[in-house]
Amino acid sequence: MIGGGAESDSDGGFSAALIGGIGFTKNTWLSAGLAQSKVDLVSGRELDTRYADIELDHHFDPIGIRIGAAYWGDADVLESDDLRAAAYYRSDAATVSFEYEYRDFDFIIPSTDFLVTRRVMFDADGIGLSARFKTSENTSIRLRGMKYDYSVPFRPVENVDAARLISVTRLSLINSLVDHRASLSLSIDQGLKNWDIDISTWEGIIDRSRTNSLTVRYLMPMTDKTDIELGVGYDDSELYGDVTFFSLFLFFYGD
Repeated sequence: MIGGGAESDSDGGFSAALIGGIGFTKNTWLSAGLAQSKVDLVSGRELDTRYADIELDHHFDPIGIRIGAAYWGDADVLESDDLRAAAYYRSDAATVSFEYEYRDFDFIIPSTDFLVTRRVMFDADGIGLSARFKTSENTSIRLRGMKYDYSVPFRPVENVDAARLISVTRLSLINSLVDHRASLSLSIDQGLKNWDIDISTWEGIIDRSRTNSLTVRYLMPMTDKTDIELGVGYDDSELYGDVTFFSLFLFFYGD
């Protein structure tokens, strides 16, 4: 499978991504992705974020494991090297996954009226749980939650101005520094077409701001081996306000 697409939002953020995957056997799958986003900050600087990810999944039936690694960031603001692992149980009716993530950060906090520029290096451990249940022949629901424990303390009052300087849209790097996140998704199959409705919420670790998000995606075939996915969503954020976003992706499948 090879896929690619783009996302833009009402605050001027833009991202493009290329993803791919290959099945070595019926139960072993390797996937990878590359992405880049651009955001204009209030300081006039352009935030240019790069992302790379690779993951290996093997299903022993009914137990499976996933291991992955990722890099993302802008060397002048925030970078992260991530490692993750998961163990899951899968049946025809349900999938339950226990997840762990380690993140190693290098963060340059910009100067404000009250603070000088600072560089902070720290890490975080994330523990999470996800579950997917088949609710009928054509519908399923998925629940997911993740909680992070950081190696350094954050003082929300001191960091509000710094966070706002580098968070003007949902694509800003600072939105990856979360204390916890949770989501609920409903998937509806209509033959070869699929609707996915996702409600999610997360709290930033820097300034303890809350963001609530609603996303609707529609996947449909274009040819026997090509799908197109359209997405639209809305964020209600205490940090960067109300934002509407749109996405378009194409997927190509081979034998």
